[in-house]
Amino acid sequence: MRKIIVVANQKGGVAKTTTSVNLAAFLGSLGKTVLFIDLDPQANATSAFGINKESVEKSIYDVILENESLESTVIPTESQNVFLCPGHLSLVGAELELVHAVRRETRLKESLFKNDHKSRYDFVIIDTPPSLGLLTVNALTAADSVLIPMQCEYFALEGLAQLYKTIQLIRQKANPALTIEGLVFSMVDPRANLTVQVMNEVKSILKEKVYETVIPRNIRLAEAPSFGKTILTYDPSSKGAEAYEKLAKEFLARNNNSSPVSPSKDGVQPVETMDSGLRRNDGMKEETPV
Repeated sequence: MRKIIVVANQKGGVAKTTTSVNLAAFLGSLGKTVLFIDLDPQANATSAFGINKESVEKSIYDVILENESLESTVIPTESQNVFLCPGHLSLVGAELELVHAVRRETRLKESLFKNDHKSRYDFVIIDTPPSLGLLTVNALTAADSVLIPMQCEYFALEGLAQLYKTIQLIRQKANPALTIEGLVFSMVDPRANLTVQVMNEVKSILKEKVYETVIPRNIRLAEAPSFGKTILTYDPSSKGAEAYEKLAKEFLARNNNSSPVSPSKDGVQPVETMDSGLRRNDGMKEETPV
């Protein structure tokens, strides 16, 4: 079951960090050991685990660009069985520093596989920036699979097509074993016509790769990071917590029941087909004015 999962979407505001942090927390509560790597320069995931990102002495930046060992950066969190390699604001300049670096796409992979870090945890979860730059490329090169949170909006559909093109490119150039873990609908408001239309459109293309669990809009999910807590510790009885617990259980069930999948047969249509399907808007009905 040892696996490296990247949570990625180049479109911001889709609950990417919220999903990665809370999935990790609930996997830990279910008895799985998790290493969480915060690769986002905003370091919001680090703050969500209750760590002051301003006072972090060593971060993933030092691992990728200063040749620090990964184990020297890992710290425990308040979440059961979850360990953190924190992010830091210094990652802002990492994209430029990596441009001329040797082995720029494989820095993270080399660090993870040195001393067999992957085998120490049941799962490694990597939160990425809302972009498709070199930090995200490093994560995708190191990963076994990609989990995609997506908001039910038309622009998110266009972003999804671009992300899949990037995944295909990574498969061709750097990581042929990379597969699609799945897609999770986040910030869902089932009352909106557009929500239903977008969900149906994506399901017609990604089929079984779409998770049954959906994450609703929930004020408690939005509040939790400001207190430096996951939803599990902030309000475990909230609808947001119930949704992420369900997602973690579905995630484990899928991993327990799945057999190795060829990237070319992972249930996803070719990118060319997906791109044309996602950009088609003739089936999108206008919202009824309120």
